[in-house]
Amino acid sequence: MSLTDEINQDIKQAMLAKQEAKLRGLRAIKSALLLAKTEKGAAEEINEETEIKVLQKLVKQRKESADIYQAQNRPDLYQIEKEEMEVIEVYLPKQMDKAEIEAFIKDVISRVGATSVKDMGKVMGTANKELAGKADGKTISEVVKQLLA
Repeated sequence: MSLTDEINQDIKQAMLAKQEAKLRGLRAIKSALLLAKTEKGAAEEINEETEIKVLQKLVKQRKESADIYQAQNRPDLYQIEKEEMEVIEVYLPKQMDKAEIEAFIKDVISRVGATSVKDMGKVMGTANKELAGKADGKTISEVVKQLLA
């Protein structure tokens, strides 16, 4: 079953169960996937890699908004963003923790032959491709900087 079909199925269930927070998150996913599908130059069906990128973008947007709302002391809006973010994260692959990312980056550094911060671009390119969907780019960058310093 494709992600779009799964989302449509879950929207129906959330409507029947009257789960407002879940419904908002699912509708956001459906909307973003529809936009990705109808984008100029997009294929008929979007692949799994594109779906993951879309979901990651949605989570990142929610996280940034939640941080802003928390800084502005708006717990009502913060809660909405947090709930939607939790719903969207369910459809992403399991995220790696920092220790797993560190071990993986060490392997990439040895494969690429990086020795200093000057080689960060090579390491980041390889790591981002191989960890797509499994780790946040910001976290990957921090670990690479730390290990190459």
